[in-house]
Amino acid sequence: MFETKTKTEKFKMLLRIVFPILVTQVAMYLVTFFDIYMTARYNTEDLAGVSIGSSFWMPVYIGLAGILMSITPIVAQLMGAAKREEVKDAVQQGIYLAFILAVLIFTFFFFGADSLLGLMTLEAAVESVADEYIFAMSLGLIPLFIYNVLRYYIDALGATRVSMFISLLSAPINVFFNYLLIFGNFGFPELGGAGAGYASAITYWIVLFIAGWIVHTRKPFKSFEIFSGWAKFSVVRIKEISRIGVPIGISIFAETSIFSAVTLMMSTYGTITIAAHQIAINFTSLLYMLPLSISMGATILVGFEVGAKRFHDARQYSWISVISAVAFSFVSAFTLYFLRHDIAALYSSDPAVINLAVQFLVFAALFQLSDAIQAPVQGALRGYKDVNITFIMALISYWVIGLPSGFLLATFTGFEAFGYWIGLIAGLTAGAVTLSFRLNKIQKKIAAQ
Repeated sequence: MFETKTKTEKFKMLLRIVFPILVTQVAMYLVTFFDIYMTARYNTEDLAGVSIGSSFWMPVYIGLAGILMSITPIVAQLMGAAKREEVKDAVQQGIYLAFILAVLIFTFFFFGADSLLGLMTLEAAVESVADEYIFAMSLGLIPLFIYNVLRYYIDALGATRVSMFISLLSAPINVFFNYLLIFGNFGFPELGGAGAGYASAITYWIVLFIAGWIVHTRKPFKSFEIFSGWAKFSVVRIKEISRIGVPIGISIFAETSIFSAVTLMMSTYGTITIAAHQIAINFTSLLYMLPLSISMGATILVGFEVGAKRFHDARQYSWISVISAVAFSFVSAFTLYFLRHDIAALYSSDPAVINLAVQFLVFAALFQLSDAIQAPVQGALRGYKDVNITFIMALISYWVIGLPSGFLLATFTGFEAFGYWIGLIAGLTAGAVTLSFRLNKIQKKIAAQ
């Protein structure tokens, strides 16, 4: 990364940083995408089981892994402030924290998954698939969390193309093992939906080893000597990472968990509704990788400029990111609306599932603009290390406005399952508005100093 002078240069720098992040995010997301897609091709019951399992897995994993995202603004600001010698310790402490979080989540799922699933009204076959899928995915927690630390470190140095290269390898690896373990090809056991979980865990281990080798042997990462001269576990440094990371993690958890909560609440409507809802969420999440990537790019670039005390440039990067995401959101909305029948048919051949998924995809098209605003705004706020108020706003938007309004509409009106999607739109819109006001306030406060 380097200092830019004009808005045009900034836009080009944003594209240079964001494009590899986008490819990386899509590649990593494709692991889950193909889990859902290939399981849908297996049968509807296994798809429902994987949907329920991922609804427990994803918010817990993403929320706690979000804590590790603090590595990006920390390293970006250290590099911007020319404090290169402190980067190694920050990354090593991040790896310690990643290991601890992974062990905690594995323990939680190992002892608590059965009880959680038992609280729901599920068909026996669906519950069995969900339980084994969660366990299988948990076997990949340690490599996945440590890889995230290495990836955020790589991205913070502006080397997002390296992350892109690593992540591009993950999708074909995952598809290969899904092919073996879901369908039982080449003499492997036919595990159905559970096989998707084992395939993902294997993929995460392979990706970690690839990332570790690159960080240890290739420039510019080799010069930081991340894997040599390990520092002692530091409570002080862990607190620093957590002080920034915990609000980020809670904010991400608040957003992702509302989608999972809706999926779990829809279990009362039956297997077909769960499957159709999951199809719409799965494809919408794929499209969300673009505003999410712009968000991560904004964190890197804003953090770099803030570290160098070029606050005017940080402000420009913030709003260029938002405008870019909004422009692309219209493409996403048109894609969802006009290709909704084709999208649904990609996942399932069951007419009932396809018909319901098509209707859910219309609602998904409606919240593309809100997603496009709130994601880069949150990314910019993380670049400023302003995270505490952000997560409070996220909690209120999603859990005080979004989910309750969805529940009321689903329960007391004729909208039924569609009421939850209207609630999602309301929550995301509230988040976009409140976070935008917060970013503007922070920037005015800094400008007045």
